[in-house]
Amino acid sequence: MVNLYMLALGKTRSCIRELFEYGIRQKAAGETGYDFSIGNPSIPAPPEVNESFVSILQNTDSLSVHGYTQAPGAMDARQAVAEELNSRYGSNLRWESIFFTCGAAPALTSVVRALAVEGAEVLAIAPYFAEYRPFVEGNGAAFVPVPADREKFQIDCAALEERVTAHTQAVIVNSPNNPSGVVYTRPTLEKLAEVLTRKSREFGHPIYIISDEPYRELVYDGAEVPFLPDLYPNTVICYSYSKSLSMPGERIGYVCVPDRAADSKLLFAAAAGAARSLGHVCAPSLQQRVVAACAASRPDLEAYDRNRVALYDALTSYGYQRVRPNGAFYLFVKAPGGDAQAFSNRAKERNLLVVPGGDFGCPDYFRASTCVSHEMLLRSLPVFKELIKEYQ
Repeated sequence: MVNLYMLALGKTRSCIRELFEYGIRQKAAGETGYDFSIGNPSIPAPPEVNESFVSILQNTDSLSVHGYTQAPGAMDARQAVAEELNSRYGSNLRWESIFFTCGAAPALTSVVRALAVEGAEVLAIAPYFAEYRPFVEGNGAAFVPVPADREKFQIDCAALEERVTAHTQAVIVNSPNNPSGVVYTRPTLEKLAEVLTRKSREFGHPIYIISDEPYRELVYDGAEVPFLPDLYPNTVICYSYSKSLSMPGERIGYVCVPDRAADSKLLFAAAAGAARSLGHVCAPSLQQRVVAACAASRPDLEAYDRNRVALYDALTSYGYQRVRPNGAFYLFVKAPGGDAQAFSNRAKERNLLVVPGGDFGCPDYFRASTCVSHEMLLRSLPVFKELIKEYQ
């Protein structure tokens, strides 16, 4: 016998991964394709990242580099992360609040599992990252989607408030957002904080924000990404260096539980226990050292911005309905005909790979990743133009 829920997850592939792997097969077969499926960074890591890898390997004792750290991570690396956040946001985080993980996914699953008391519910705001549902359900809580604000893809706080119950343990907030590329504004987040503060008092227990922040540094047009613990103390940060340092294959991120969060020490300990139960302790020592050395490094966003503007402007001129993204590296577009799966299938026939929005909570939208080569993006534009003409 096997766990039937896990069996279903294993048999039902992520639509993103399926399209990505299809694109790899097509490329290997010599087919000309236009792959906008996956959020795989297309700019090099900042030079200091590679330099740090080399320096650490050449100048540090091998047993230290490749040995175990403490379960939450090396103290000096955690201190470097806390100091960088304090420097940037004027916060007062302690290194003891940081727990290294193998990317943002283990950070999220550990926090959800830590909060998964009997009957627990976790809300996610559409459009949301497709894997939030298995992250939540697979760790013992009920997944509650909040409908999208389809005008601007900000948070519909009224719809969210309607779905908060006595069982609500947390709300996952992802800004800049995957898949929309939208950055939630300060007024939006202040309204969310007001709602959650009021509902926490009503139900007599804290409702946490789980702030999923892998795209925190990827913003354009002067957009502000507010530091959520400043707006709502009961915030837990889940972070990954996959996008900011273009190192998704290295799998390094962290959980941060600020002292000002309610029951912060208990929550940190529970998240550590959840990580232990999931086998997510002792993130790779080498990667911890690299991010400690490069905690203040920032990506060069010129290529992403050029692609963002080029695809947005082109699709707008062809008649596609979309919201202008000011963060991350995605464009979220209303599918002609209103059925994103049908549109994606039709696009696939032309080797144009875009992700239908059903798993994001918006089945009438599709996502196009703009972390691609500019040359491929330009070659794809006639295909986008031909496709929408079939619906006009």
